[in-house]
Amino acid sequence: MNIRAYLYLTLCTLFWSGNFIVGKVATLFEIPPLTLNFYRWFLAFLILCPFTLKGVIMNYEEIKKNFLVLVIMGFTSISVFNSVVYYSLNYTQVLNGVLMISTIPVFIIFFSGLFKTESIRIYQIIGVVISLMGVISIITKLDLSLLISLKLNKGDLWMLVAMISWTTYSLLLGKKKVKLEPFIFLQTIIIIGLIFLFPMYLTEVLVGKKITFNFPVLMTIGYVVFFAGIGAYTFWNAAIKLIGPSRSGVFLHLMPIFSSLMAVFLLGEQFSFHHIVGTLLIISGILLSSKKQTI
Repeated sequence: MNIRAYLYLTLCTLFWSGNFIVGKVATLFEIPPLTLNFYRWFLAFLILCPFTLKGVIMNYEEIKKNFLVLVIMGFTSISVFNSVVYYSLNYTQVLNGVLMISTIPVFIIFFSGLFKTESIRIYQIIGVVISLMGVISIITKLDLSLLISLKLNKGDLWMLVAMISWTTYSLLLGKKKVKLEPFIFLQTIIIIGLIFLFPMYLTEVLVGKKITFNFPVLMTIGYVVFFAGIGAYTFWNAAIKLIGPSRSGVFLHLMPIFSSLMAVFLLGEQFSFHHIVGTLLIISGILLSSKKQTI
């Protein structure tokens, strides 16, 4: 057992669970989603600069050699993932979002087999099907007529984009062994991500969506920078290097537990029957996907 990796992943999922709560609170204070994500990573960049900028410059050749991979990882994780999550939370419950994100482990295992980075397992396929049934039960609220008529919650549909984005990042992180120290690597993808994120932020400002700074807004930004940003990403990246993306991904199923408790006690959300069904199906899919039998 790699206790250190498991501790990293537990803290990581705890911080990200809080990120969903904070992201929902941000909608109550009308913090624009792209603006929140931009400040999150721009401030993280400034904080890391004194410790990492020299290292980024010194590792120019390694960055150049892996430039395309780093661009994709920076774009999918820094620019897209959290922007979409924060946007989605304007239209869906915290519980819906976190339950859907918890299917990412199964996506990681499935695409690892599809692209031959791991052998395909029969239980992985069964797990994917069961987990997707859980996603469908959440976004349709067990009303299949919603699926047939395509009248789905806009936030739930955008959350699927976030899921695919994070799966892509995790697969590349596990497959491509970029030889950079953890904080140098994080700073590198932050810089790349900000290049894509800045025009998105600027567009949001130009259409009149501006942030109003007050104590709750500053607390929100502080959490997403230090805990959901620097802390969680450092733990996730370190854990994947220790035990790989598939084993790390399974720990994301802790997020429904953490976030559900936070959402119920802090936001007063109702835990409905379709959430229970979705949770059971998703966790069952993840557990089945961890089986070792192959085909």
